[in-house]
Amino acid sequence: MRLVTVAGPPSSGKTSVIIKAAEALQGEGITVGVVKFDCLSTGDQGLYERRGIAAKTGLSGSLCPDHFFVSNIQECLQWGEQSGFDLLISESAGLCNRCAPHIKDVCAVCVIDNLSGVETPRKIGPMLKMADIVVVTKGDIVSQAEREVFAYRVRQVNPGAVIINVNGLTGQGGYELGRLLSAAEETASLTGRLLRFTMPAALCSYCLGQRRIGSDYQMGNVRKMDFS
Repeated sequence: MRLVTVAGPPSSGKTSVIIKAAEALQGEGITVGVVKFDCLSTGDQGLYERRGIAAKTGLSGSLCPDHFFVSNIQECLQWGEQSGFDLLISESAGLCNRCAPHIKDVCAVCVIDNLSGVETPRKIGPMLKMADIVVVTKGDIVSQAEREVFAYRVRQVNPGAVIINVNGLTGQGGYELGRLLSAAEETASLTGRLLRFTMPAALCSYCLGQRRIGSDYQMGNVRKMDFS
C-alpha cells in the first residue's frame, strides 16, 4: 500500500484537494482511504464518506496534534492495510505552520493557497520546505500575475518540489495530482522510520496544566525574549 502525508495551514483547501484527487483515482479503480487528524472537532469524515471515500478521524484533544499524529500513524497504516486500500492519505493541519511532520521516504504534500499572501511561503517552515509536492489552491480568485509571483515564492523556499495548481471546487488539477500520488512508493511499515525534521517542542509548566502567568509559575524548557 502507498502512503501519502498531506499537510497545510488551516483553510488552505486540503480536504477539497484530497477529495478531487481521490475521486480521480477511484475512477481508475484505485481504492483510497483517508485518516484525518485534527484538534477538537471536524466534520470532514462525513465529507469523505459521502463521496465513497473510507475515512477515520483522530482528534488530539489537549495534546499537540502533530505529536499525536506521529504517535498514531503506524496504527493508521495497519488500518489501511487491513481495509485493502491501494493508497492511504493522512491529512493534518500543521497548526503552527511548521510541524505537520513529513516522514523520510514517504511522499509528502503541502497544500497552500494563493490568498494567504506572497510572504506566506517564506514564513512556513519544514512543512513546505521539505515537501515533495506543493499544491497551490484558490488560483481562480487571484490574477495571473499574482499566481506567478506566489509560485515564484514557493520555488524560492522549495526549489526541488513539484508545484501543481488544483481547484478544489471544479476539480481542475485533481487528476494530475492523483497521478502523482499513485506513483508514491509502497510503505509496508513505519516502525523505525525517521521524521524529516525534529518537531518544535517544549516541556514547561504550561504543558503540564499550569494556568497562572508569571516567572514564579514557569518551569522547565522556557525561553524569554530579549528586551535589552
